[in-house]
Amino acid sequence: MKIHEYQAKEIFREVGIPVPREKVASSAKEAMAIAQGLGLPVVIKAQVLVGGRGKAGGVKKVERLEDVEVIAGEILGMSIKGLKVRKVLVSECADIEKEFYLGFIVDRANQCPVLMASAAGGIEIEQVAKETPKKILKVQIDPGAGLLGFQARNIGMELLGNIKQALAFTGIAQKLYRVFLEQDCSLIEINPLVRLNDGSLLALDAKVNFDDNGLFRHRDNEGLRDVDSEEPKEVEAKQAGLSYIKLEGNVGCVVNGAGLAMATMDLIKRYGGEPANFLDVGGSSSPEKMKTAMSIILSDPNVKAILVNIFGGITRCDDIANGLLQVAKEIDIKVPVIARLTGTHSGKALEILAGTRVLPVKTMAGGVKKAVELAGGEK
Repeated sequence: MKIHEYQAKEIFREVGIPVPREKVASSAKEAMAIAQGLGLPVVIKAQVLVGGRGKAGGVKKVERLEDVEVIAGEILGMSIKGLKVRKVLVSECADIEKEFYLGFIVDRANQCPVLMASAAGGIEIEQVAKETPKKILKVQIDPGAGLLGFQARNIGMELLGNIKQALAFTGIAQKLYRVFLEQDCSLIEINPLVRLNDGSLLALDAKVNFDDNGLFRHRDNEGLRDVDSEEPKEVEAKQAGLSYIKLEGNVGCVVNGAGLAMATMDLIKRYGGEPANFLDVGGSSSPEKMKTAMSIILSDPNVKAILVNIFGGITRCDDIANGLLQVAKEIDIKVPVIARLTGTHSGKALEILAGTRVLPVKTMAGGVKKAVELAGGEK
């Protein structure tokens, strides 16, 4: 779950990470009032859950009071990568001397958190990793010991070259790691972390992503969710107890189990197709849940074929089959549906689907090949 910059900075402020004086506004007049309180110049920043705000015109420095309301009004309501700007952050201007990057992620291969830092601040870390990977400094963190002081100080000295500033960097890094660990984050970063002309450090931007699997331990964090900035179908799926992520391909996928879903998408790619989504119907599936899953996929105009790939353990294949027929009665399905149903009550499922427009297949590979073919991809 992603949250906005202003929300992330509130968390930073609570743990003592230095952030600028700033307030969020939902209207141009509110932005004007905030600017008057802060004093000019100010920076007005669009609050949307995507990167590239600056390039899209969503971040602007304003030096005259009479321009604040106009510029805030221009940013509010604009669309950035398909997301409408509903709030702006009005922030004091910082006297920046140098920009850095600081963040923590989970290294799944090594099963540990990783501190990442770079002197290339203000640039998306993915771009730095692709173009100049040597500029990224990394430290693997023992989950039992946590981030040790010398680890952060060594990175701070390499980046800042000054012991006083390195100690300040260490304090920020350890507080940031504390949030990362205690709040079950999948990603947390400051980009840029800036050194001001007086030598102090300031978190000029903030990004926090919570691991959805840990939200049950942090009920208050659910209140930070901005459903208006999320893919509507993903929100609908979550409410129905489904795991759904929209992708850009044309082969719709309905699968039970995250591992099988990932394997299905890999196989679609292998046979020349592109998956349109990740959709996991879970360990048990009622016909109603199947109906919801199919409705969500069919709402995507890019979908040209649907593959239902079920390995029935807890999930009953006949429930899946009944759900498919229920969808067919209520929705005009204009794309081919291929079903590979194996496991619990699979024989009964095949009887239910006999003579219907759903095309049954015996193997996963056969089902993927047929779906890719019917979607217009390679055979």
